[in-house]
This record gives sequence, structure tokens and C-alpha cells, in this order.
Amino acid sequence: MIPDIKNIMHHDSGNFFLIAGPCVVEDETMPHDIARIIARITSKYEIPYIFKASYKKANRSRLDSFTGIGDAKALSVIAAVGHQHKIPTLTDIHTVDEALFAAKFVDVLQIPAFLSRQTDLLSAAGKTGKWINIKKGQFSSPESMKFAVEKVHETGNSQVILTERGTTFGYNDLMVDFRGIQVMQRLNHPVVVDVTHSLQQPNQKGGVTGGQPEMIETIAKAAIAVGADGIFIETHPDPAVAKSDGANMLRLDLLEDLLQKLVRIRKAL
Repeated sequence: MIPDIKNIMHHDSGNFFLIAGPCVVEDETMPHDIARIIARITSKYEIPYIFKASYKKANRSRLDSFTGIGDAKALSVIAAVGHQHKIPTLTDIHTVDEALFAAKFVDVLQIPAFLSRQTDLLSAAGKTGKWINIKKGQFSSPESMKFAVEKVHETGNSQVILTERGTTFGYNDLMVDFRGIQVMQRLNHPVVVDVTHSLQQPNQKGGVTGGQPEMIETIAKAAIAVGADGIFIETHPDPAVAKSDGANMLRLDLLEDLLQKLVRIRKAL
């Protein structure tokens, strides 16, 4: 039986919860391989887990960038991961029609940061009755996220997660303001820190997003230390060959050591 999302937010272990997986579904087997490993690790450390994968990438720097294996095919893969490994699943959406379509396959619909002000998209997502993870826009203040939350609430859906993923800091860089975690928690919804996307260096000269993966542990530790309810990490067995966001993903074999350290910090608090 797949765990209820609400129970994941308030797990008996007192741990943070984890949203993790590959940036995008690259084929039919890779998501299962990654989910199997993460599920084993999170079970060992009693960390509630939600599997994440994009079924397509609509926001790419270059026209020739990989976008997906086909919408229905990729969503079916994500759904199969959830059923086979008995874990909730999450994917991002970009249009009203996508909200209705993707809701048939996953447990959580994610609103990308660039689209966090799109009223029609937030309303359509809320009306599906699914949990909605709204990423804070790179251009938005933590305080302004109350308006995005209200748009979902207006549909009668109060199942909202808010995710910090960095704020634009000049050209081609992002900065995490950890004060924003507590600000958004005042809206009475779980707040997640997207560790890997916060370390992106977007719009590089070659048209491929860069990143600072060597800082993943630093940002993750800080997120737990300030009391984030969850963390978000994109991971891949070999980020160097990943078809999207490889420059800022965590190598999968490094995940267990990181989570073990984060659990220690959480317990110390």
C-alpha cells in the first residue's frame, strides 16, 4: 500500500521527508533502478520518501535539449514506480491540460518556479484534489507565496507544499535565503528546500545549465538546521551523462552518506 502523503508530513520518526529522483524519465528502467536504491536507504534511516521525476522537460535553454520519451509513456513509468515500490510519486506540470492528464498517474503535482504565478495553472492543479508542490519563483519573495497558496485554497484544496529553490542573484546565479523557510512555514504548510536546483547556474554561454554539486552537502545541512520540513534532491547514477540537469545533481552513490549526516542533525535539534 502506498503511504498517505499526510502521514509522510507527520511521520512518527520525527525525520524530515525526502523528495528525490532523476531530473527526467530517460528510459523505462532507470527510474525503477533509482527508486529501488533510494527506497532502501530511506527505509533504513526512517525517512519518509516521495519519488520525483519529470515526465517531460518544457523549460530548456536550447532547442535541441532532451525533453522526454513521450508524455503518456513517461507518466506510465512514474506510476509503475509508485505501485511497484509502494512509494508516492511527484511530477511537474506546465499547462492546465497537463494538470488534468498527469493527475491520473501521480500523487503530487509540482508547479515549476517559473510558473508559480500562473493563476489558471494553480487553479487547475488544485481542482484535481492532489497534493500540490509549489516551487517559489526565483523572482519571488517568501512572503509573496501566500498568494500562490490562496489560489490553490480557493479550489477547496488545502494540500499544499512550498519549496524553496533559490532566488536570482545577478546573472546566472542563485542564492538561498534561509530566513524564507520560517517565513513560508507561517503559512501552515510543509516547506521543502530544493537543494540541487538551488545550486544551478542557469543560462551559461553554451546553452547548458551549470551547477555547484560540491555545495550540495552544505545547503542540505543548512536546510535541516533551520528546520525545513523536507528536502528535495535530484540524483543520478552518473550525472555526467544525465540528459538534463547533470551539472547540479547528486551522484546516487553519495546519497546515503549525506542522508545519514542529515538525520544526525535532525536528531540533534
